[in-house]
Amino acid sequence: QVQLVESGGGLVQAGDSLRLSCAASGRTFNNYAMGWFRQRPGKEREFVAAHSRSGGRIRYADSVKGRFTTSRDNAQNTVYLEMNSLKPEDTAVYYCAVKVTTFTTRTYAYTGKNDYDYWGRGTQVTVSA
Repeated sequence: QVQLVESGGGLVQAGDSLRLSCAASGRTFNNYAMGWFRQRPGKEREFVAAHSRSGGRIRYADSVKGRFTTSRDNAQNTVYLEMNSLKPEDTAVYYCAVKVTTFTTRTYAYTGKNDYDYWGRGTQVTVSA
């Protein structure tokens, strides 16, 4: 069982920045591919960013490319989502997720929500105009 705890959400104005963190339990963090998703009001949960377990491969949704950056610190069992130039349409609950990977899939960065095994409870990000 893996537990994930997101933090760093809040209320900001358009153009501001926020940094989300996601701390994961477990001793095998290095075996996890990590992902960020969000769910906007009235919408389905959607992919935001992901990286492979080594961090060597990173993927972003087109809507956040160039504005958001994800990184991971395996020593701290933590993954981050740096969000810059925030827009009102970025308002959502942001979730991090973990997929337990194997050596064979160590380079994969997964973008499908059904790919992931464990989820955090989310953190609210609200961007005012």
